[in-house]
Amino acid sequence: MTRSRKVAFSAGAAAFCLIAAGLGFAWYWYKTRPTPNTVLIGAVLRQARDARSQTPIAGVAVIASSGSSTAQGRSDLAGLFRLTLSPGVKPPRTVTLSFRRAGYEPLEVTISDPGRIYIARLAPISSAGNPAATESDIVIGDPRVRYSVKTTATQNIGSFARAFEVFNTGDILCNGRPPCSPDGKWKAATTSVTYDAGGGNEFRDPRVSCIAGPCPFTTANVSNLGRTLRVSALDWSDTTTFFVEAEVIRTQTSDMVRYAFPVVFGNGMNFTLPGTAGGPSIEADVNGQDIVFPVGPDMRLSWATCTLEANADGSKLYRCQLKPGYRFR
Repeated sequence: MTRSRKVAFSAGAAAFCLIAAGLGFAWYWYKTRPTPNTVLIGAVLRQARDARSQTPIAGVAVIASSGSSTAQGRSDLAGLFRLTLSPGVKPPRTVTLSFRRAGYEPLEVTISDPGRIYIARLAPISSAGNPAATESDIVIGDPRVRYSVKTTATQNIGSFARAFEVFNTGDILCNGRPPCSPDGKWKAATTSVTYDAGGGNEFRDPRVSCIAGPCPFTTANVSNLGRTLRVSALDWSDTTTFFVEAEVIRTQTSDMVRYAFPVVFGNGMNFTLPGTAGGPSIEADVNGQDIVFPVGPDMRLSWATCTLEANADGSKLYRCQLKPGYRFR
């Protein structure tokens, strides 16, 4: 083998060793690299044949486990759960999810793709589910929701009219002693009057006019400050009389009663109220008698279990599920 061939062979062997070493390091790094956290996202619903009755379940205890990685949490009012496994799970490892909630059958499932959205449906225990209707059930009929909202109304409660005079003697030169006429030639007089509309009232559309005397030789203006009215007049001739008028209004805030009508599917009832709604109560026909049930902050009703969820637009979503022994008509 010539010297040039020996040099080329040595260089090739060195390159091969470097490539092999690089591949070996890459493989080692791949096998030993830190595993990123695994985020599990899903929702818990009530199991029902009718999709409209598959309502979200809040407060479900959710536990995820895979080897030494575990995470736990609870579903929110919309049934959403979000768990983070740290360290994460490498394929082809699986994750076991378990769901527990009083009144529902426990559920345990194994998933092989933690990256997908998982929907868990819990079957209600017979005592908390949809038992067959019986003659002894209390019948809830014609449910409607009564609530109030603040409303502001402005009313015209009367009119305002006053006359005032500006006393002056005409045909007297000003001689630079103000007040003077607009051209500075004649002696003038000014009068300013302030009127008060009274507590809670305001003036609207004020106007002022000269009604007697040498009106062509006057000017007047009016300033509306809401509750008060200020009128100023300038007269550079004989005494004049002015008349000021305005409307008097009052703005009041009161409660307006409104009604909303829930949507009923099976043993579930849903309704939404605006964010400004106050004092909600449910009116319903109970075994032929009209009864009002206040919905307080604790959301307790004798015949239903309710939850409240705030929507992104500020409205409030109420979800109610009948208790055993009750049924909708």
